[in-house]
Order: sequence, then structure tokens, then C-alpha cells
Amino acid sequence: METIIKTQDLSKIYIMGTMEVKALQSITLEIKKNEYVALMGPSGSGKSTLMNLLGCLDTPTSGTYVLNGEEVSEMDDDELAAIRNKEIGFVFQTFNLLPRLTALENVALPLVYAGYNKRERNEMAELTLERVGLGDRMDHKPNELSGGQRQRVAIARALVNNPAIILADEPTGNLDTRTSIEIMSIIEKLHDLGNTIILVTHEPDIALNASRIIRLRDGLIESDEVNKNVIKASDPTHYYNAKS
Repeated sequence: METIIKTQDLSKIYIMGTMEVKALQSITLEIKKNEYVALMGPSGSGKSTLMNLLGCLDTPTSGTYVLNGEEVSEMDDDELAAIRNKEIGFVFQTFNLLPRLTALENVALPLVYAGYNKRERNEMAELTLERVGLGDRMDHKPNELSGGQRQRVAIARALVNNPAIILADEPTGNLDTRTSIEIMSIIEKLHDLGNTIILVTHEPDIALNASRIIRLRDGLIESDEVNKNVIKASDPTHYYNAKS
């Protein structure tokens, strides 16, 4: 299977006053196209730093990162922004929707930077909102939607550019059990349709949806294992103990 992400000795050091903080140390990994990977680790383990590097939100101090055949570890901010918009769809715990825009306008926003005209943007945003079951909520603003609906809008925004990778950072962190299962079911369907999923979570039950679990500690990969007991979020008998 084709490799979509490849890092070699990826490190990130932050300078805080006179102190040097090694957030990541020599991370080497490969992620194949259409893999479903969970990144886990305690606070301070480096998982957020790794997510920022994989999502092209930051650059490494040393090491290499090849994303879909392109070396991105030495790109400047403009080049990183362009590849982010083309290759990666982000889903955040806090949704990050613009409050004054409708669901349709929020979803269409990445297409502005991609150079589509308004008619094309609206058509693509409408189709994507229908995919996540919000065809009847397009004109609603975020404060008129439930938490689960807002997360669906965020997922639609992540999908609208047809990115190679969906990077979901604690996507159920602010949601109740039932809504968490609904959101994880959508992410599961995206994986079934061919998307590569990278899920950042501290919840073991959420991580069990992934087929591979990478655990970080102190900026290092502590373990990288195949999950032989994948739990399907779409299974109606399944529920998350961690969200009860």
C-alpha cells in the first residue's frame, strides 16, 4: 500500500528562556494511504507537537517529513499553508467555526483560498453538508446548532477540499456519549470511503476505533501497535465507557 506520510528522525525543540525543551525526539514513522491511526499519550508526551508537524501547522527543528511525495519539513509559511489547504482536513475539539457565518459559509471557506468561484464553492459545500446529514441546516449559524451538529459542520469543512488526510484532534472531547458515537461513526465512514485518518485522543475507548495505535511519552514513540480488536462506532451495541 502507498505511503502517504513518512518521517525520519523528526525532532522539535522549544527554547523557553534559558531552557531547551525537547518536545519531540527522533520520531521515525510511516503511515500508509487509508490507514486509521490513533495518536495517544499523556499531557506533555508530544502528541500535540507531532499533530502540528504532521498537519503542517509547524516546522521541525530537525529531521525530514514527506507528505504525499512532497518534502515539507523545510517549506516556508506560505508553502505550508498551500499544502495544508490541499492535502489536510482538520477537525478540532472546539469546532473552530466562525460564529457570524452560516454552516454553508463555514464549509465553503477553505475553497476561497483554493481559488473556486462562489457558485462552485456553494455547490461543493452543499454536497459535503449533505454527506454528513446536515442538508437541512445549511443556513443555520453555529449558535443555532447542537454540539454534534457543529462538529458535523467542522467535519464537512475538513472534507470539502477532498484532502488526502483527515486529522481529528480530540473530535469528541466536548460531546456526550451518544453524540460521540455519531461523530465517530461519520469518521469511520470516511475511512471506509478511502480517507486516511489520524485521530489524536487521550480516551482509550475512542482509540479502539483505529486499526493502529501509536503511543507517545516524553517526546518519543513508546509503542506502535496494530489494534486487532477494532471496535466499530457504527455497532449499536457499542458505547464509550469513557464518555459515560
